[in-house]
Amino acid sequence: MQAYLDNSATTRQFDEVTELMVKMMKEDYGNPSSLHHMGLVAEKALKEARRRVADAAGVSPENVYFTSGGTESDNTAIIGAAHARRRRGKRIITTKIEHPAVLESFKRLEEEGFEAIYVDVKEDGIVDMDMMRESITDDTILIACMHVNNETGAIQPVEEIASIKRNAHMHVDAVQSFGKIALPLKNVDSIAISGHKIHGPKGTGALIVADKVNIKPFIVGGGQEKNFRSGTENIPGICGLGLAAEMVTKDLDARYEKMKALRSRLMDGLKDLDDILINTREDSCPAVLNISFLGTRGEVLLHTLETSGIYVSTGSACSSHHGGGSHVLKAMGLTDRQIDGAIRFSLSAENTPEEMDYAAEKTIEAVSSFRRLGSLR
Repeated sequence: MQAYLDNSATTRQFDEVTELMVKMMKEDYGNPSSLHHMGLVAEKALKEARRRVADAAGVSPENVYFTSGGTESDNTAIIGAAHARRRRGKRIITTKIEHPAVLESFKRLEEEGFEAIYVDVKEDGIVDMDMMRESITDDTILIACMHVNNETGAIQPVEEIASIKRNAHMHVDAVQSFGKIALPLKNVDSIAISGHKIHGPKGTGALIVADKVNIKPFIVGGGQEKNFRSGTENIPGICGLGLAAEMVTKDLDARYEKMKALRSRLMDGLKDLDDILINTREDSCPAVLNISFLGTRGEVLLHTLETSGIYVSTGSACSSHHGGGSHVLKAMGLTDRQIDGAIRFSLSAENTPEEMDYAAEKTIEAVSSFRRLGSLR
């Protein structure tokens, strides 16, 4: 048996998405900027994909710009918005638990002379709103905050932050929330989404930009995407993203409830284990369950579970090769010992109850074995 529980890193592409992409590559492969029939067919497919993403997000097609993924969307919104507003001030704000795509963008802006503020989170992984309020000043030009944390599943109060943003640009990284819970739209200026987190293709994403919001283009050239993101459009990938977005949001409530039930089943299966610390709030996004198995090493558990066909993570896939432990769990106040034993199970509505039972069984075996070996040393 196999249990793929690393869906926050990437998801298995829907078969329907793959079939559509193959059709676009084999048959409708024209350039949407070409004036002949094949170009017009590709342009029509591009418009349909934009409509699908817009409908899934609850916005107008005019607000959707296609990118190569969540990282590019975050980079574009953060750096582009900061550059567009630099004459108004240089204060930019984010949190200590953001994805590297956001944190590295802030570091680059700091190198350019911007003043970056990194807001704390509380022990439950939720942004410290008192510190956020104190940090927002009249010269604040940009605030960036993720919607759902990729390591703990904690849902951040982004609309509350947006309500007190003053004149700042409010950017939301919704890579882990899109297709799982409704997007926050009120007073938000830009939202980043990714295709491969919703059973779509890797290398695809979108940036949703509110009306009359000024963001300087990050990639320039031929003027595609209304001069916002140049480069010949990845039509197969964009079409795949559009279909995936439509499929995961068509029955959003039912998928949410299924993931919630799956996570509860997994937690119930692990409840007899002693010395564990659950790092995920009960009211978090149900796609994520982060647990510290004290007295073990997360990386060793990961590879032990892999031998049983169970695939999990110790944190963000984009940070897995950098070492130093989870910056998210560290910001929540966990000790090195607690961080060292942390495992992230990330679910999809495509998982099954049987997989949860199998994962719990093998996790208990692996943790128990590790602890026995540790006691003999």
